[in-house]
Amino acid sequence: MHVWRSVTEIPADLGPTVVVIGNFDGVHRGHRTVIGRARALAEERGHALVAVTFDPHPMAVLRPEHAPSMLTSLHERALLLAECGVAHVFALPFSREIAAWTPDEFVSRILVDGLHASAVVVGANFRYGSRAAGDVATLRASGGQHGFDVEGVPLDGGPQVWSSTYVRTCLIAGDVAGAAEALGRLFAVRGVVIEGDRRGRELGYPTANVPLPPGMAAPADGIYAGWLTRTDTGERYPAAISIGTNPTFAGERARRVEAYALDRDDLELYGVEIEIAFVDRLRGMVRFDGIDPLLATMADDVRRTRELLTP
Repeated sequence: MHVWRSVTEIPADLGPTVVVIGNFDGVHRGHRTVIGRARALAEERGHALVAVTFDPHPMAVLRPEHAPSMLTSLHERALLLAECGVAHVFALPFSREIAAWTPDEFVSRILVDGLHASAVVVGANFRYGSRAAGDVATLRASGGQHGFDVEGVPLDGGPQVWSSTYVRTCLIAGDVAGAAEALGRLFAVRGVVIEGDRRGRELGYPTANVPLPPGMAAPADGIYAGWLTRTDTGERYPAAISIGTNPTFAGERARRVEAYALDRDDLELYGVEIEIAFVDRLRGMVRFDGIDPLLATMADDVRRTRELLTP
């Protein structure tokens, strides 16, 4: 997998490619439908499959106050695209200058001169160029002029169209099961474990604490059942997970994720990157009047987590 950040990084001897274009935030099931069609074309033609995406998200440049929270970092996006059979990722550094390109400029600079596209696959609702002037029909006309084929693929998914917006809506509601259905996998956050206040250890539930990066999506505050995985070794543990600021204790800090690996008080994870994946929501965040009711509820959270995750 290669990730290019400018046209100058694309190898001169790349050869013809099949290009699939999109934001691909989350690489959900709708995205995978489009990518699957592009992969089939690439295999038929014996051409490399390249995904063109945008970083940052165009809305973060054009209307930052309305920019969506991101489901995946660029690194995570690239890993997921590689799992789908994408050989190369061109992460176009989106700017106001690029936003001002006409549809013809985008086609000439990126698809023709940069990637030597023999075919281009996009979602059926794809728009591009200044003021979103280009659509699938415009792209198909450009393909006829420059010698590449174009396909627009619907992002259908059962009763509704899978989209990154739908996934975010699920997460805001704490519906991690719904998010997982749209993604085709469990929603997860990644991060390096930081040292916390050790309050969980004192209570008998030591947790791995991961801060939530600004601008990244996460489920609603509450308690969840899920999995904690070390990304360096692949070791995976069933976990009870808390998201929020822990309202029971005064002076709490920024919102973060805390995961307790069931029955494990021997894990040393400080400074280790972990992935925390969410299976189901157990309850909302509650402020307790004392330690005893908190401990009783935490014990019940662990019991329910064990039941949910035991085959």
